[in-house]
Amino acid sequence: MQGTFFALLQEGQTADAGGVFGALGRAAEGFIGLFQAGADTFVDFVTGIIPLLIILLTAFYTVTNLIGQDRVQRAARFAAGNIFTRYTLLPLMAVFFLTNPMAYTFGTFLEEKYKPAFYDSAVSFVHPPLGLFPHVNPGELFVWLGVAEGIRRLDLPLGDLAVRYLLAGLVVIFIRGLLTQYITQFLARRQGVEL
Repeated sequence: MQGTFFALLQEGQTADAGGVFGALGRAAEGFIGLFQAGADTFVDFVTGIIPLLIILLTAFYTVTNLIGQDRVQRAARFAAGNIFTRYTLLPLMAVFFLTNPMAYTFGTFLEEKYKPAFYDSAVSFVHPPLGLFPHVNPGELFVWLGVAEGIRRLDLPLGDLAVRYLLAGLVVIFIRGLLTQYITQFLARRQGVEL
């Protein structure tokens, strides 16, 4: 009996079998099919996105080393200087050069009173640049890939969406930075903490 069941399963004929064995066979095919779909996705990643990410990471680390860490740090200190660049340019540079989760270390260039707002801006910006710069957050690339697949099926251009996604992200992180800075100052005053 058992040999017949597995022979039917291997030949893909369980749909024709009736009764309990047919139902078990269809259930087994569905169960294995789930893992086969996962394996196919894994192979697609290994042959597609993973080499791309490795090349991108290598290229951006090379650019950072060519520019020099001192120059990157000087630019970060400059970006921390005013309220607009603090919550737009600084998180953009942090996410672009250091990627997630190292991007949050750019907060070291800020006074303590601005660190919560910078963190809020930076953590909110790890998804918007994925369409243009997938190296910034490869662990959550599936967010962008899901959106991109829907756009691709509609035969719409992905480049336009990627740019708009990035620009919308910059607006959102600026607003979040301002609000978090205000909330931080409000709570500090309320609790008598000097910032």
